[in-house]
Amino acid sequence: MTGNKDALDILLHIANPAAARIAAPLARAFAARGVRWGCFLTNDGVRALGDAAFAATLPTAVRVVVCEHSWDQHMAGRECPAQRGSQTINSALMAEATRVVSL
Repeated sequence: MTGNKDALDILLHIANPAAARIAAPLARAFAARGVRWGCFLTNDGVRALGDAAFAATLPTAVRVVVCEHSWDQHMAGRECPAQRGSQTINSALMAEATRVVSL
């Protein structure tokens, strides 16, 4: 760990919308065990935010960021339920996370 109180134990890096069916139970397990988790969604993986089971886990995350370019490309006109950010934020999250799970 970096010593940063906002550091993540696990970062889910989601680049495929089908990952929502894996990410949802993982996120529930993280929350049940007190794991500090977050996620960054990119490419068409931003569509995973439309999955109700996955979306229900988001309040347990320390941080949820969506690639703003990907959101505009794949979800234009829809309200974004997460922080919109850049790939620079993605890099920072990866550097601060103890583990990264790419889905």
